[in-house]
Amino acid sequence: MKNLFLFLVLPFLVGCSTRNNYGLNNAHTRYVDPMIGTGGHGHTYPGASVPFGMVQVNPVNGISGWDWCSGYHASDSVIVGFSHLNLSGTGIGDLADILLMPAIKAYDLNQIPLNPRAEKENSPAGRNQITYKSSYKNSSETSKPGYYSVYLDDPQVFVELTAANRVGYQRYTFQENATPSVILNLALAINWDKALQTKITKKDDYTITGYRFSKGWAPNQKTFFAMKFSKPLKNIQFAGRNNAEAAQFFFEADAANEIVVKTAISSVSEGNALLNLNSVKDEVNFDEIKQKSNDLWEDALRNIQVKTKNDTLKTIFYSALYHTKLAPVTFSDVNGEFRLENDEIAKINGTAYSTFSLWDTFRTEHPLLNFTDTDRIADMINSMLAYYEVRNILPVWTLYANETNTMTGYHSVAVIAEAYMKGIRGFDAEKAYKAMKTTMMQDERGLDFYKEYGYIPYDKLDESVTITLEYAYNDYCLAQMAKALGKEEDYQYFMNRSKAYQHLFDPETEFMRGKSSDKISWNVPFDPKKSNHREHTDYTEGNAWQHSWFVLHDVEGFVNLFKSKDNFINKLEQLFTESSEITGDNISADITGLIGQYAHGNEPSHHIAYLFNKIGQPWRTQYFVNKILKTQYSAQKDGYSGNEDCGQMSAWYVMSSMGLYPMNPVSAEYEITSPMFESVQMKLQNGKTFKLETENFSPENIYIKNAYWNGKPIAGTSITHQEILSGGTLKLILSNQPNKSGTLN
Repeated sequence: MKNLFLFLVLPFLVGCSTRNNYGLNNAHTRYVDPMIGTGGHGHTYPGASVPFGMVQVNPVNGISGWDWCSGYHASDSVIVGFSHLNLSGTGIGDLADILLMPAIKAYDLNQIPLNPRAEKENSPAGRNQITYKSSYKNSSETSKPGYYSVYLDDPQVFVELTAANRVGYQRYTFQENATPSVILNLALAINWDKALQTKITKKDDYTITGYRFSKGWAPNQKTFFAMKFSKPLKNIQFAGRNNAEAAQFFFEADAANEIVVKTAISSVSEGNALLNLNSVKDEVNFDEIKQKSNDLWEDALRNIQVKTKNDTLKTIFYSALYHTKLAPVTFSDVNGEFRLENDEIAKINGTAYSTFSLWDTFRTEHPLLNFTDTDRIADMINSMLAYYEVRNILPVWTLYANETNTMTGYHSVAVIAEAYMKGIRGFDAEKAYKAMKTTMMQDERGLDFYKEYGYIPYDKLDESVTITLEYAYNDYCLAQMAKALGKEEDYQYFMNRSKAYQHLFDPETEFMRGKSSDKISWNVPFDPKKSNHREHTDYTEGNAWQHSWFVLHDVEGFVNLFKSKDNFINKLEQLFTESSEITGDNISADITGLIGQYAHGNEPSHHIAYLFNKIGQPWRTQYFVNKILKTQYSAQKDGYSGNEDCGQMSAWYVMSSMGLYPMNPVSAEYEITSPMFESVQMKLQNGKTFKLETENFSPENIYIKNAYWNGKPIAGTSITHQEILSGGTLKLILSNQPNKSGTLN
């Protein structure tokens, strides 16, 4: 009984010790709660990774439902294993690869279904046949940057996860006298994919290698692995086709009854996986890796200091900053090699990245990285250029180096142009420009119609309004790059095309609407609140209220389309006060976080509150941004109002709460609003420091009475990227009364 008592309380004592002594240098990591976003529709994961790490070691619930896109959801209470690749905040699922599970008895793995999703996609029916699954309690979980632990009730095993860049670590503490074993299952199709080919090989008494080739959201995913155990293998039971789909590894029991599994992955080969495995020289020292992971996160978070008496705000802020550094992910091996989707092996002098959720992240995530992770930007662009070589088209949404063609537009064009306009070098600008121009001049994804009509007619392609507006912005981005490189003719051509939005503005309703190929007729009947998710709709994951404002690059021209400037202002104000009713036969689940018809849970709305700045009413920007910050984010598990989307939802909070926002990223300007903090200090990678200071700060003083940059009054409502890079102090005098002068002074 004494031994049983000690074993049952051990995980909770260890958890408390971890919480109290997690890292010697944890001034910022202590405010991070990776559980934020794991509830609601946030779709984040609580597992362990390092900043932009190749591996994400994560608990997997075993359900292929929408809210389990990351493999895990806070509402669940069953775990089927712990994987090494996972997505953060996406609206589509995949990965959950190289799945391990501790066990204390032998299982007939041939009796376990290879594809639990096949039974019933959105229910746990399939996983009920996984006999080695375990229940757990949320109260037994601990999640910190680079560390996760949980107590599995059924095998009575305490599980801990941590990570290096290309190597994941799992530590299992078994009950005294239990027979320790570990199950590896490569066949389970947890996140909407299907295993096509697998292999498991014993290399020596400590080491296993193999691979899993699968088809899912990434249509050609090849994942190789190498794993090393801290104890010699006593016996192995193989299962599945060719005895290569699953295996159970058995070990001798001892006094400690602890097993550490060190697993590296590679897209190239088992040999490269071994290279990645051996790149971490401390073998299976779990605690040392956990400490190093914490230190990496502390270094990644400390460059932004916020001052507030409200610790909850610090938790929201630093958890958001943490989430902005989970993707894109490292994709190349230690030798620089990585696999392209056509199975060619490429090599980069630097680091290749994947998981580019560009439809989301071009808006705020990449602009933030231009400050916080400047040294990674060129490698990200060189990665995009490598992917371009396969299809001669720049990436749309890249997962495991596979083009998924998910979402609209070609926002790699925006990311590259933004980086160049903000002074990022380290990539071939002429090569990048050629890739940008070639992409925007090809005929795929509606560009043939766009070139023929000057817009995309609704009778030629669904989601025509959204696609047209986004191509117009992509053209503007390309034009800025052309101008910077001295290509005047191209500049004029693409600037002219960037006015394509004008074709879709209906002056009667003052909405962007679907127009026919006859260049006259509108799509009828018209309901601005109607949303049909990808089924004969003019808008992507939204309606006319949410998508009619996507003109980032020509606000003045956009306003001039309205009957008057007052009409524009009234319509924009109405967006936030209109009834939140959404109509349609198949309403998009992405329309969440509603304030009126403004939908903060999805990215097309993210810039809209800042439009007031551009039309001389900055007090309205300050009011609505403050309202969004306070109502759409929290420190709870459902703390995001929609899919977190690989850092975009978090980046919006980080930048807006600091009082800055890149409404048009390629302009290299940032709109100013009132911050959530008394002061902010951001240390830039060029050694300079940007400071934001306030006077009269309080939760009620949400309006800017006066604004000064390095002691001089700010004439408009924005500050430039170059000014921030030069270092200095932005001082805001705050008030509880709006300043209606039209500027910040």
